[in-house]
Amino acid sequence: MRQYINEHLILSVCWVSIDERPPIVDEKIRIGDWEADTVIGKGHKGVLVTLADRVSKKTLIAHVASKHEEGVKDAIIKLLQAEKEHLHTITFDNGKEFAYHAKIQEALGSDNYFAHPYHSWERGLNENHNGLIRQYLPKGMELDKVADEEVSLIQNKLNNRPRKLLNYKTPNEV
Repeated sequence: MRQYINEHLILSVCWVSIDERPPIVDEKIRIGDWEADTVIGKGHKGVLVTLADRVSKKTLIAHVASKHEEGVKDAIIKLLQAEKEHLHTITFDNGKEFAYHAKIQEALGSDNYFAHPYHSWERGLNENHNGLIRQYLPKGMELDKVADEEVSLIQNKLNNRPRKLLNYKTPNEV
């Protein structure tokens, strides 16, 4: 159990450890196990919510005004709504922006897990995809003025890029 002070309110958050995640997630044999993260712009100006499917390598990206829990929650629900039928798990890092994970779970029916603190490799695919996003939006760039159309274009480019790991299929083909 962790507690955060948020706008004069204490949020008590029960996080389920990645250690309790079903072994099938590590086997990478089913679509619907997602990793989640945020990409922050220079000076904390602008935020991208990023999701990556562990099997198909599909990337979903949303631009949000800030790293606050409510906006991040809304973005994740909106991004994964179309994937809901095949959604099994979401693995988050320990950032407080994911404090509303229970609301995400309620809305989508996912099982949510959290990586260990400072163990970014436990969500390695998502970290890799954030690096691919940085090819288009370099580190040190303010993200508050990035248009939703540009974010959509980047997402489409990543999801239509053939991957050796996928036998040169694209995430959209998988």
